[in-house]
Amino acid sequence: MQVQIVAVGNKMPHWVVEGCNEYLRRFPSDFQVKLTEIAPLKRTKSSNLNKIKIDEGYKCLQAIEPSNKVIALEVKGNAWTTAKLAQQIENWKMDGRNISLLIGGPEGLSDACREKAELHWSLSPLTLPHPMVRVIVSEALYRAWSLTQNHPYHRE
Repeated sequence: MQVQIVAVGNKMPHWVVEGCNEYLRRFPSDFQVKLTEIAPLKRTKSSNLNKIKIDEGYKCLQAIEPSNKVIALEVKGNAWTTAKLAQQIENWKMDGRNISLLIGGPEGLSDACREKAELHWSLSPLTLPHPMVRVIVSEALYRAWSLTQNHPYHRE
């Protein structure tokens, strides 16, 4: 099974790249997690932010395989505990499809991304910095995966 994290934004600070890579490299070959970066569109004072959100959403959807199960990360999604995320991972494995997790840009995800998503996941009711979301998602996936494997990483 493969999990693809599709995130708007590139040229991340060193600590983000290192933090995300630290967890991504820990996954075994039968549960691969990879990051796909979508270059953000240029924003100016006169930019049409709604159009930018729509265009970035289109680029996100183009980056995923049509057969993948899509999960949108957004504030208004469902909050999952680590145990619930571990249960989701087991469900995803049984489903047989690869997973694409969508992280929008500063304006969030487009309506097209939200509509394509079968699930909506909220990491927190707080609005988090988008670079930090990558690190949190990577760690949360690793922690939940380790729980499914009885790996000692997760302790309650």
